[in-house]
Amino acid sequence: MLVDDAVALVPSIPGRRALLGLAGPPAAGKSTLARRLVSGVNHRLGAGTAAYVPMDGFHLANAQLDRLGLRGRKGAPETFDVDGYVALLRRLRGERGRAVYAPDFDRRLDEPVAAGLVVLPEARLVVTEGNYLADDGPGWTSVRDLLDDLWYVEVPRELRERRLLRRHVRGGRSERDARAFIATSERPNARRIERSRAFCSRVVSPGE
Repeated sequence: MLVDDAVALVPSIPGRRALLGLAGPPAAGKSTLARRLVSGVNHRLGAGTAAYVPMDGFHLANAQLDRLGLRGRKGAPETFDVDGYVALLRRLRGERGRAVYAPDFDRRLDEPVAAGLVVLPEARLVVTEGNYLADDGPGWTSVRDLLDDLWYVEVPRELRERRLLRRHVRGGRSERDARAFIATSERPNARRIERSRAFCSRVVSPGE
């Protein structure tokens, strides 16, 4: 079970914290798996041992995307604050004596929410997930250097795109607009992410 492997990453030395990353294309099930791993570790080792911090909180705000002319590319690497995400990972590695706050992402608002999450001092494992954790573009390679392990989450493309269609329609897009966004943004992003598989230690399925 993947939970067993996550438990094995938890440091036995007091004062240390491990970071597990989950990379993969949109709607592969990264957040579902991350929450399951955190829940499983906490069940085994005690509440608060593991915490979940998604990369999605580092989406640029829609106002910034509009300013940059990138609203139609939302979800591409350049639409994230990678430097802010790297700085957070460094804090999570280095700060154990105080709470670390992190941004979350509200899908209803389609916007990041400042300090929506907290990692408490007792957390010894942080599971983080996002599309570009294994990317080799500017800024993103620093992410890999800060992770103790990095897994690639994969499901069939047809399943992912059905999930994406439901997600975008629920978020307020018409079916036509949702399909167009998948074709022009989500699908090219997924192809780029798939090329980063080689930088991950293993390929996993959310159902494992």
